[in-house]
Amino acid sequence: MMLFQTFSDVGLGWLPAWAVILIDFGLAIALACLVHALIYRALGRWAQGSAMFRRELVRQTRGPARLGLIFFFMAPAAAVAPLSPSDERGLQHLVLVGTILLIGWIARVVLDVWAKLHLRRYTLDAEDNLLARKHVTQTKIFLRVASVLISIVAIATALMTFEEVRQYGVSLLASAGAAGIVAGLALQPVLKNLFAGIQLAMTQPIRIDDALIVEGEWGNVEEITSTYVVIRIWDWRRMIVPLSYFIEQPFQNWTRENSTLIGSVLLYLDHSAPIDRIRDKAREITEASTLWDRDVFNLAVTDFRERVMEVRVLASARNAGRAFDLRCEIREKLVAWIQAEIPHALPRTREELTVQTARAEHPAEPLRRDGAA
Repeated sequence: MMLFQTFSDVGLGWLPAWAVILIDFGLAIALACLVHALIYRALGRWAQGSAMFRRELVRQTRGPARLGLIFFFMAPAAAVAPLSPSDERGLQHLVLVGTILLIGWIARVVLDVWAKLHLRRYTLDAEDNLLARKHVTQTKIFLRVASVLISIVAIATALMTFEEVRQYGVSLLASAGAAGIVAGLALQPVLKNLFAGIQLAMTQPIRIDDALIVEGEWGNVEEITSTYVVIRIWDWRRMIVPLSYFIEQPFQNWTRENSTLIGSVLLYLDHSAPIDRIRDKAREITEASTLWDRDVFNLAVTDFRERVMEVRVLASARNAGRAFDLRCEIREKLVAWIQAEIPHALPRTREELTVQTARAEHPAEPLRRDGAA
């Protein structure tokens, strides 16, 4: 404060009051930015080459710290500036609004830092990432919902410091008529998805990186926001689905409890196919594959039709991607072996030729003694 008082006494009486006020507050802002730059240069050196958490902490707190220092240096500048009572009240109101928004900003930064500190213990790249997907999903949904709530509360509190807005809000609450109903109907989709996000975070029917079938499409959950879910389909398309969909509509989750899946391979063979040999070969192919998790294998005839019989091979894998690749490998190698070793097992169409049919088609050829054509 002595610095600002000294600066004000160096002979600025010839300047108008508004110029002195601008110089005082300009000096305050400049000093705040200078102190901020010096502090964060030292903090940048402290975080350089260290863990990512330190670098993220420095990056996240840079903005709120600058604003807080500006408010800190404005207080002594306001004390020596030639402000009128109305200007002083306006400045106090401005500082109050800025402090409210700064508190909301700090709360948002604290949430971000906590989320990164919490999630750094989990990685989605692990083979068994069920626990990681659970915590990542919960944290991201709660973080987005909390951010929306913090923003709403901070902005509403800042607006309520204005007398006109406060009276308007009181009158709206007192009337509580058609305007409230219209506002409620207008906000219904937003509130619906907001509460759906809270319910998803608590019950977790879906998680980040879950394998889903939604609207007939297979894909993985790539992102969960406060209003919608991004599904990365197998061919790299993105499906955008509202959060409320997963509360109201049925869908398939292939990784709900664990990522292990049983894949099936269907073969359609001739009735004379040697099932035992095919079973032995299918087991040999499966056991030799690095995609099999050494848990489930089975081969059985699951249907018998007039022209073919259906043979189903079951084999398990650690996740949906490996199960799909294992199914393709078993199918390709087993069909190649059947073509090479037992081609008669492939589907065939049979016809029966009677003596009457042979005479009608070949009247000039004599019949053999055994009666065959």
